[in-house]
Amino acid sequence: MKTTFPQLLLRHAAERPTAPALREKEYGIWQTHTWADLAQLVEHVAAGLHQAGLARHEHMVVIGANRPRLYATMLAAQSLGAIPVPLYQDAVSAECIFPLNNAEVRFCLVEDQEQVDKMLEIREQCPQIERIYFDDPRGLRNYAEQGLDSLDALIAAGQAYVARHPGWFRAQVAQASPDDVAAMFFTSGTTGNPKGVVHTHSTLLDRASAGAEFDRLTSSEEVLAYLPPAWIGQNIFSYAQWLACGYVVNCPESASTVTIDLKEVGPTYYFAPPRIFEGLLTSVMIRMEDAGTIKRKMFEACMAVAKRVGPALMDGEPVGLLDRIKYTLGNVLVYGPLRNNLGFSRVRVAYTAGEAIGPDLFTFYRSIGINLKQLYGSTETAVFVCLQPDNQARADTVGVPIRGVEIKVADNGEILVKSAGLLKEYYKNPTATAEVLTADGWYHTSDAGFLDAHGHLKIIDRVKDVGRIRGGANDGAMFAPKYVENKLKFFPHIKEVVALGDGREKVCVMVNIDFDAVGNWAERRNLPYAGYTDLAQKPEVYELIRECVEKVNADLATDAMLAGSQVSRFLVLHKELDADDGELTRTNKVRRGFIADKYGVLVEALYAGRTEQFIETQVKFEDGRTGSVSATLKLSDTKTFTPVKTAA
Repeated sequence: MKTTFPQLLLRHAAERPTAPALREKEYGIWQTHTWADLAQLVEHVAAGLHQAGLARHEHMVVIGANRPRLYATMLAAQSLGAIPVPLYQDAVSAECIFPLNNAEVRFCLVEDQEQVDKMLEIREQCPQIERIYFDDPRGLRNYAEQGLDSLDALIAAGQAYVARHPGWFRAQVAQASPDDVAAMFFTSGTTGNPKGVVHTHSTLLDRASAGAEFDRLTSSEEVLAYLPPAWIGQNIFSYAQWLACGYVVNCPESASTVTIDLKEVGPTYYFAPPRIFEGLLTSVMIRMEDAGTIKRKMFEACMAVAKRVGPALMDGEPVGLLDRIKYTLGNVLVYGPLRNNLGFSRVRVAYTAGEAIGPDLFTFYRSIGINLKQLYGSTETAVFVCLQPDNQARADTVGVPIRGVEIKVADNGEILVKSAGLLKEYYKNPTATAEVLTADGWYHTSDAGFLDAHGHLKIIDRVKDVGRIRGGANDGAMFAPKYVENKLKFFPHIKEVVALGDGREKVCVMVNIDFDAVGNWAERRNLPYAGYTDLAQKPEVYELIRECVEKVNADLATDAMLAGSQVSRFLVLHKELDADDGELTRTNKVRRGFIADKYGVLVEALYAGRTEQFIETQVKFEDGRTGSVSATLKLSDTKTFTPVKTAA
């Protein structure tokens, strides 16, 4: 698609001026912004930024949740030839210093008082910041810092400028080229400083349109934008594809109202990482455990039918008449009401990505009639590399290469990608750019995998994370930590897992329980507890987690390649892993190496065969204070199984 984001905006405004472009829920009421309204808003913001001195090719940071006026500001910056840089709104102030300095940012737009405070806190370390604009004025009336002003004031100044220069905006938009830089996204920085991934209008829009063609997306789609705009996954779905297709993006009122807003909007096109689908399923299971006997029995009977025939029906495969009748009855009694309760009653296409999804979790959603599929991509590939066709969705693959993508597998098992959606470069980092982009245009993904006989891509793990067991009965066996972690995380009682084993004679795991699910489980058994740490160390909870681990071990025993990855020992951590404590990335991926170092005393205790270990850990609270949590953790053995030999 050889155009730019602002040019697409003007096209929609000209062709469909009164059609809804964005909706925002404010004070419980959905407010609609038409394409004409949006184009006018972008024009005024762009004029205001131009008067304030934002220059072509300059970076502008945007921090906040999905808000129409934040989207408009990104479009306004692009209209001037400037480059929006979205940052995570839940990042602590110190995490913003490197991106702001690396990109030499003078202009910032932030959502509210919380984000203003963060920018003011680090202003001394980022002296080049000249202007900080805020969208939500609540709590900011008495702030008088230099360069701080409201977005309303910026819009008013821009409106006056446009009145004096009526043709200025369109002339600015016309100057842009598809090969100009459109945006920069910072990686999560799991192994050091984050890297700025530079994308052009052409790379982002090429992948957005390829994905839209694959799933036959139209302007009639409804999308709920609730994940961080700084994550390229959300940005592609609610910004790039939004402008490519012209569908409606709905912005929830707040993080706490997302589940309610999901039901009200009834999206037709939905995207979420596996953890969101895990959380939704956990809430369903908690409610069913609290339901009466008749309702629970009906649910279990209908779900047994769904699990047996639901995926086949989704894939258009033949199903017996009796099973079709049973499934239709189940749809009336259970699946339909359940889809409605989850907010998925209108979903035509749902995607999950970011990490592997558990096969049982994947099957659950497809079995109740939700067209859940997997995709494969990354920040550097503008997301869309492989997608699953409607009738070929499988839990163990991430789909087939889509239009404009070539894939090959290196000798070490690494996936290499060639596509029109590849990054232009890592900003100010030619060494890192040269490491991932070959001279002939192949991108090194760092993922290990292979193409199966049907042309579907299978991902095993990160190349650097795939290891070997050393010593003992499984000497030389492959160890894929993420594979083990994801199998355990399917269980609703387990929220997070860190698997260890590379270069060791056995696999051990550290587990985070899901506090809501296990808390509900404990309350139904009249098991008292005083907070997360106390609940996590209950003998009954350890027995519950042991059952989950041993079920995974039994499953692994049937996998000839990964039977040696069975878990021998485990412990339940005394605190939840947290991005603010450096244990997770801002996209909630486990920083395995950091955790292994931080909890080295626990790792040593697991492999030394100890039955308990004291630990004290520093934590950061939401208000910025630090404290510590200490506990004596139990360490427990689990049963492993003899590998099952399957027929060739």
